[in-house]
Amino acid sequence: MSAPNQKPVVETHLFADDGTIPNNPTLPLVLYRGALGGEGDLAARCEAMFDANGWPGAWRNGIYGHHHYHSTAHEVLGIARGSARVRLGGEGGASVELRAGDVVVIPAGVAHKREAASADLLVIGSYPTGQRPDICRADAASHDKAAANIARVALPACDPVTGEAAPLLDCWRGAASL
Repeated sequence: MSAPNQKPVVETHLFADDGTIPNNPTLPLVLYRGALGGEGDLAARCEAMFDANGWPGAWRNGIYGHHHYHSTAHEVLGIARGSARVRLGGEGGASVELRAGDVVVIPAGVAHKREAASADLLVIGSYPTGQRPDICRADAASHDKAAANIARVALPACDPVTGEAAPLLDCWRGAASL
């Protein structure tokens, strides 16, 4: 988490299906500003946090420079070093600046791509226990199959940042019931 007794600022973004990229019209993307704090080994802190909260097997890398999404898993990305401007939700979506310490939970189906990044960018990524990601590109021909897969992806057991239902699952369950 961020500084002791300080909660990260939480933002949500909901992206509609654009006919090529399904996105996730029910579950919003959840962005935690400053969830990792700003000092120390943010990569190790992020990996330990994800593992402890049921999002094990973290990887270290960057963010692809093309629109892609996962139709079989939700994804969490922690920015351990550097910064990136990321296009979320496809071309009609939003461009968001991510900085060291930020964590973003991307629901199954939501497209994301790196638009720019600092040379030192390091991203820690993971998926909920039991979910295995595929990699889908923006393609109208595979849209319907991907949308069917997305509808079957289960909610994770808990939030990868807090280890509790709040705020992620409370947000997603509330959105799903609308």
